[in-house]
Amino acid sequence: MDFNEKLQYLRKQKNMTQEQLAEKLFVSRTAVSKWESGKGYPNIESLKGIANVFEITIDDLLSGDELIVVAEKENQNNLKRIYNAIFGVLDVAAILLVFLPLYWNPKGGYSVNLFLFSDVLSGVSLIYWLFFIILTLMGAFELLFFHKFKEQWGNVFEKISLSISMVATLFFGAVKEPYVVAFMFLFFLGKLFLWMKKKAIK
Repeated sequence: MDFNEKLQYLRKQKNMTQEQLAEKLFVSRTAVSKWESGKGYPNIESLKGIANVFEITIDDLLSGDELIVVAEKENQNNLKRIYNAIFGVLDVAAILLVFLPLYWNPKGGYSVNLFLFSDVLSGVSLIYWLFFIILTLMGAFELLFFHKFKEQWGNVFEKISLSISMVATLFFGAVKEPYVVAFMFLFFLGKLFLWMKKKAIK
């Protein structure tokens, strides 16, 4: 008997509806329906919950092959979470570009940080600030909330972040800020690499 059939059998033995089981496992009824129709497997935490509800072991629920599938899926999800976290850290790291002395000060003939640069060219520096503030806020949002949202929302934010980094790199190249361009380009390459690695995970 496959996992989906076992789950359905155990649930009916306890006279439970899918909704009641979902409430006990703190998941949606749709998730239970998906598992019972054979369209997917629960994660490790949900499997532990199912085993507790029906007072059996995880080995009783899954065959050896099914355990391997679940373990591989869990490993892939963990990798995606790690990539999401690094992606968020890279975006948050954009705040460093505010404090590092990377901006050429034509009056003094030396590089200054963005606070001092703001006094030199206040109009242009506003655009600089916008890039860094938006990227930093996106990074903070990614780190705090991505684990709560569906994967497609994560993909949307990652694409927006990549686009902003690319535009920022081109912009700083156009206004001839070579140090900032170098940093932005490295951030962009790092995020692009993570995005491609994440896409490669099935």
